[in-house]
Amino acid sequence: MADSFLVRLPKGMDLLEAIAEEFRKRSISKASFSLVGAVERAVVGFYDLGKKEYKNTTLEGDYEIAACMGNVSIKDGEVFVHAHITLSGDDYRAFGGHLMPGTVLFAAELCGTPLPGDPLVREFDEATGLYLWGGTRPEKESE
Repeated sequence: MADSFLVRLPKGMDLLEAIAEEFRKRSISKASFSLVGAVERAVVGFYDLGKKEYKNTTLEGDYEIAACMGNVSIKDGEVFVHAHITLSGDDYRAFGGHLMPGTVLFAAELCGTPLPGDPLVREFDEATGLYLWGGTRPEKESE
């Protein structure tokens, strides 16, 4: 199993993509992570349980990442990052939700922790309308 790692993410990159890229580079498909830093723009989602859809909001401007945590699994055969984020602005109010594509990095430090065992595979769950952990995919096919 790979060791935990610490890495600075590149300024200007999409935060979700930057996280996923670090795990792909290390061939890690089952992990947890946390990060701190700042963004120049944030896209945050809230899942409407009744409608079974995400409602997104875009926050233009500079925000501190007070906390961001999530996990890594497999969806559609690819590394998939699921993350929630808490942000604060210059008024010191905190808010957050599901981290969505379109969040632009200013600076971030990622702590990734690989987890043992076969990667978890996300499958569509009819009851919730979400892609949730279903089964596992063997890390290496037996010969």
